Amino acid sequence: MTADSAQSLARLAAERVDHRFKGLPPDADGLTVAELAGQRHNLFTGGFTTPVLALSAERLEHNLKLMETYAARHGLAFAPHGKTSMAPQLFQRQIEHGAWGITLAVPHQVRVARAFGTRRVFLANELVDAAALRWIATELDADPDFELVCYVDSVRGVELMDAALRGATRPVDVVVELAAGEGARTGVRTEAECAAVADAVAGTRTLRLVGLAGYEGEVPKADTERVTAWLRRLVALAADFDKAGRFTGLDRIIVSAGGSAWFDAVAEVFAEIPELSLPVLKLLRSGAYVSHDDGHYRKLTPFNRVPEEGALEPAFRLWTQVVSRPSAEQAFVNAGKRDAAYDLDLPFAQVIRRDGAERPATGVSVTALSDQHAWLATTPEADLEVGDWVGLGLSHPCTSFDKWQLVPVAEADGTVVDYVRTFF
Repeated sequence: MTADSAQSLARLAAERVDHRFKGLPPDADGLTVAELAGQRHNLFTGGFTTPVLALSAERLEHNLKLMETYAARHGLAFAPHGKTSMAPQLFQRQIEHGAWGITLAVPHQVRVARAFGTRRVFLANELVDAAALRWIATELDADPDFELVCYVDSVRGVELMDAALRGATRPVDVVVELAAGEGARTGVRTEAECAAVADAVAGTRTLRLVGLAGYEGEVPKADTERVTAWLRRLVALAADFDKAGRFTGLDRIIVSAGGSAWFDAVAEVFAEIPELSLPVLKLLRSGAYVSHDDGHYRKLTPFNRVPEEGALEPAFRLWTQVVSRPSAEQAFVNAGKRDAAYDLDLPFAQVIRRDGAERPATGVSVTALSDQHAWLATTPEADLEVGDWVGLGLSHPCTSFDKWQLVPVAEADGTVVDYVRTFF
């Protein structure tokens, strides 16, 4: 950890707890986050109010270690996507667990990372905002240790970037983004167009071409065969660019891909990258692993296909309380769309707590969400009363973190040992 990072994170620990932070004990108002963490309140008996989102301390550490080991085993550099959590404390832990840097998507996210001392940023988007580009140029000029790599995916984009960066001392490193196919999201559609974008970069003094990248998660009708074919296309294009002398004057070539659903295919294909004129930084960018989930990514994770490599563990649980039991078939808890991810799947009722005892949420399912309520369907076997705590599993980490500014990190017995601050 750099001195700047340590000082910035220390400021988070010195922040005062108040009404801004959902779920925290009301009598904690006025304490610093560090003081509150030092009191080691219990999540269930220490005055926390429902709903409250918690991260498992043990599962969080497990996931960090697992992806560190996976990347090292496959010879991959790792720049996990920070937009998942937007939590500088987690960025730092990811870096401590071997991450090369942090991937981000928009200028605000880069500003957050820089405010907390992140030295390497991979910006997985073409950036054409002139004000943001001028700020990035200022950051690069002021800090020789700051590295930023940005997508380019059009000649017009290169022209806009060049115009905004005139007068900057250091060029901005860029990678051409290869689209995942026709009808996919961003990126250049054909190899010929990629060459045209690379030629446009070469015609500037403000940009420097350092590699190629893309996102295989956008491959239409993605399956192993289609994803692998696209990744091999990306690798072949990097080799063609190298043969054409497009990477002269560098100390490495960056080839990057990798979301959270196909990183096994990325590892396999990147292992096939032929020897090029320079060392290749094989950069993986998966982000959802840090908390994983109980729905979308639990189903899609590559570890389902390669169980011998390990398994990620869902680290989130949203604790809610039954506030209404109007019939034997229905109940309501006090958390809804303002508290839980719902863009991919509804939350999953997992456990019930009553009088200090915890049991499976047998016969309980979430059928809908209102703004501040979850609708529960209950079968005759469900033992559920007003006042019970119901622990919900969530689907999609990115839209879980963004609803909470300060997230307790709890050990298995409920002892809260830390708090994670988010910046969305």
